[in-house]
Amino acid sequence: MLRALSDEVQKKTKGRYALVADRLEGEASTGWILHDYGDVVLHLFSPMRREFYNLEELWKDGNVLVHIQ
Repeated sequence: MLRALSDEVQKKTKGRYALVADRLEGEASTGWILHDYGDVVLHLFSPMRREFYNLEELWKDGNVLVHIQ
C-alpha cells in the first residue's frame, strides 16, 4: 500500500508541479517513505512505524497542513 501511495503522489505532483523536485527516501518494505519537496515534506508510514516514530508528538508545535489516516 505504501508503494501505491508513493507512486500516486509522484504521478500527481509531476503532472501539476513539473518544476518541483521530488527527493525520495526509504522503501515500502521498511515501512517508511519520505517525499521531500523543499518546503513540504511528506511522510508515508506503515501503522507500526507511525506508532514507533510518533512524529505528531515531535512536531506538535508545527503547522499541520493535511492529516490523513
